[in-house]
Amino acid sequence: MEFVIRRMIKEDIKQVQQVAKTSWNFTYDGIIPFEIQENFLKYAYNDEMLQKRINQSIIFVAEVDGQIVGFANYSPIKEDGKVELAAIYLNPEYQGKGLGTSLLKEGINYLDGVKEIFINVEKDNEIGTTFYKAKGFKVLSEFDDDFDGHILKTVRMVLKV
Repeated sequence: MEFVIRRMIKEDIKQVQQVAKTSWNFTYDGIIPFEIQENFLKYAYNDEMLQKRINQSIIFVAEVDGQIVGFANYSPIKEDGKVELAAIYLNPEYQGKGLGTSLLKEGINYLDGVKEIFINVEKDNEIGTTFYKAKGFKVLSEFDDDFDGHILKTVRMVLKV
């Protein structure tokens, strides 16, 4: 399968919102109540918030046949070479096809001087935890996180680059 990884632009907002919704609803079914998912998505992925992310962070999209099917959101690199990976989301039918790995590699290549990439992932998100462990991320800690009144079991991981 051919795909393109590129920086996100304003015109991509609607497609990125759809990927976020599809991915979240698939991944967190049975883990996070649907209405809490929807509240989060309306806040974190509304037009204004995504425009802010485009301006203040680094977002790459994965495109197949001109359609965005995934994205990754990185913080700017900090002075000590540390970066937060806020998300790698893919439409379910594109998981396991190398797009997530390519989005991770693109971030590493783009973020000149990156030494460590940090991520928080829900412990019961087997898709995410399996992916990150396979890419070399190591568990740093686990903690409870109050997510809109729902307690998540969050795992903090790091990849040393």
